[in-house]
Amino acid sequence: MIIGVPKESYPGERRVALVPIALPALVKAGFEVVIEAGAGDEAGYRDAQYAEKGTKILPDRAAVFATADIIVQVLCYGSNDVTGKDDLPLFRRGQVLVGFLRPFGSAEVVQQIAESGVTSFSIELMPRTTRAQSMDALSSMGTICGYKAVLMAAVTLPKIFPMLTTAAGTITPARVFVIGAGVAGLQAIATARRLGAVASAYDLRPDTKEQVQSLGGRFIELPIEAKDAEDARGYARAQDENFYNRQRELLGRVIAESDVVITAAVIPGKKSPVLVTKEMVQQMAPGSVIFDLAAERGGNCELTRTGETVVEYGVTIIGTINLASGVPFHASQMYARNISAFLMHLVKDGKLQLNLDDEIVRETLATRDGEVVNERVREFFSLPALVSS
Repeated sequence: MIIGVPKESYPGERRVALVPIALPALVKAGFEVVIEAGAGDEAGYRDAQYAEKGTKILPDRAAVFATADIIVQVLCYGSNDVTGKDDLPLFRRGQVLVGFLRPFGSAEVVQQIAESGVTSFSIELMPRTTRAQSMDALSSMGTICGYKAVLMAAVTLPKIFPMLTTAAGTITPARVFVIGAGVAGLQAIATARRLGAVASAYDLRPDTKEQVQSLGGRFIELPIEAKDAEDARGYARAQDENFYNRQRELLGRVIAESDVVITAAVIPGKKSPVLVTKEMVQQMAPGSVIFDLAAERGGNCELTRTGETVVEYGVTIIGTINLASGVPFHASQMYARNISAFLMHLVKDGKLQLNLDDEIVRETLATRDGEVVNERVREFFSLPALVSS
């Protein structure tokens, strides 16, 4: 089977779906790989490096789509709401599409992908199980985002992060507070600690306490308990508004004492809960920084503006999205390894294995034979249940 890698077309996207280091394993598994000329340039991977690994360089996007049995992208139509639609006429019935599709974003877009006839796999629906760990691109990108958010916050903050003893006296370390101790939040804690800050974190899932402490962070415990804090996939569940009101009340004091607040509380398929109110921002010291990693879904801070950096009450609130694209070399490398593991799981002896008894296949398969077939996506958009043939 031929894997095709087109150049990412979303404005400012610098990642590439496959990198040269991932190619030998795919070739050994029986795949051929073609790539659009210049697709890896912005991530630091030249055409010559791909050619050395046996990849065929094709002159344009249309040639890649016309040649490939499987198209792999970082941001497919769905997650690319700017230029992604231009790919629809290039799809062929039965062609396989793999990448981030943002399946809970727009029912119309998911239906358009289905109607194109492609068999699409939404990589962000990968189950968080031990078997699927090597394919979990969402966690890989979360790791990059947590790291990059702390670096950007450190550059913005008018203080230094570590404690320093100097001839001019001792400088106290910056205080970083992370809300949401998922993959991105844990990496943010680790990065803040490496830079010398005092880090603390809160998560409504009590079992994250040990992980936070293992990274040298202090776990903030609130005298409230979430109901069914975690779903079967390991993600935080949305809570009722009474819980969030009480949570905000208790978090206010910790936020007021922090130099940097990084919010990373995301509920898959839902608007991000507001955890930092305007009143909390007003209580923070001038020069403080909030980095809202949930900005793409509305933000955890009431004053966040998606894709923008704003200053409110002397506090800088960063709502940058697509953060992993800012570290394209390693983000592409991690993504390529995840995608390669997934493709080798999906294709055996040159044939696509659509075994729906396999949780990895069943959970990620979004569209097939002109239909939206993913059960979670159909439920989310209240589509009628498919009739089994």
